[in-house]
Amino acid sequence: MNFQHTWHLNHSVCEIVPLKYEDNRGFFSETYKKNIFEEIGITEKFVQENLSFSRNKYTFRGLHFQRPPFEQAKLVRVLKGSILDIAVDLRSSSPTYLQHVSLELSALNFKQLFIPAGFAHGFLTLEENCEIAYKISNYYNEPSDTTVSVFDKDIEIRLPCEKNQITFSSKDADAQSWKSIGEIF
Repeated sequence: MNFQHTWHLNHSVCEIVPLKYEDNRGFFSETYKKNIFEEIGITEKFVQENLSFSRNKYTFRGLHFQRPPFEQAKLVRVLKGSILDIAVDLRSSSPTYLQHVSLELSALNFKQLFIPAGFAHGFLTLEENCEIAYKISNYYNEPSDTTVSVFDKDIEIRLPCEKNQITFSSKDADAQSWKSIGEIF
């Protein structure tokens, strides 16, 4: 097996650690291998890969999701720096509805996080100059793009900093509560 993995939230979100093959030159790793992912239950077909750079420590991006039929599964990994990655279950029929997973991903710990469709996703940078790469299973559709507030009291996410320390885009700073958005999935 080329990956170690741990499932979270009732077998929905998967923490994945690809194996590294190291020698005096550095290392090599297969970070995505379709047949191995299928063996562990991840069958999404990824259609795009995005790269995100955040200059400041405590930059927050999210909690984003796309409304059906444009929902996206994601496979997230950190190329430089470290983040607190957050996935929130928005599927109203799920036993883990409105529960979340918070996991530190970093270039050093080499962890990846698989997030299925029906989840909101966001991350907080834990240091300066972070680079994050993520595969997505559906193309970006601006009219369906929606943002839930990371400070929504019904979701109860705890961040390692105060709100006034966080750098937000205007879209993320103006995010709505889940109740004001309404059930979608």
